[in-house]
Amino acid sequence: MPEMIRQRTEECYVLAERHYGRSFERPDICLDLRGQSAGMAYPQVNRLRFNPLLYRENSRHFLQQTVAHEVAHLLAYRLHGKNIRPHGTQWQNIMLQVFGLPAERCHSYRLPPAWKTLYAYACRCRQHDFSAQRHARVRKGQCYLCKACRQPLVFTGKMERKLIER
Repeated sequence: MPEMIRQRTEECYVLAERHYGRSFERPDICLDLRGQSAGMAYPQVNRLRFNPLLYRENSRHFLQQTVAHEVAHLLAYRLHGKNIRPHGTQWQNIMLQVFGLPAERCHSYRLPPAWKTLYAYACRCRQHDFSAQRHARVRKGQCYLCKACRQPLVFTGKMERKLIER
């Protein structure tokens, strides 16, 4: 765990404790997130997860904005309960009033290309490429129909790995 993420998390909590005049339990922090998300908050278990690749490539902004963004989710949950919108006014107020940061919902970090496996399905009129998730649903019994010919889509047995820009 990079010490800088832990330090920035602590800074955010100190600001919140001064602002609200109360203490907050510190979260578990993991640096094991992959994919497109820079960070994720799990309020019910008081845990933060961060993407190490995006941290390395965007460390200054990541520490300033992303860590505060995820801490704000945990604070909003502790202050206002579970029936709030993830990026609703409670979260926005913490970002603006407590941290003095813009309440940006998404990051704009450049993402590296990724390999994607596509599964070939066919109907009467053409081939359809399915993602791994959709292919797994078919294996569990989900049925898909072609929008054009209304015939069931059937797995051809062919798979293809493509490098995609994100």
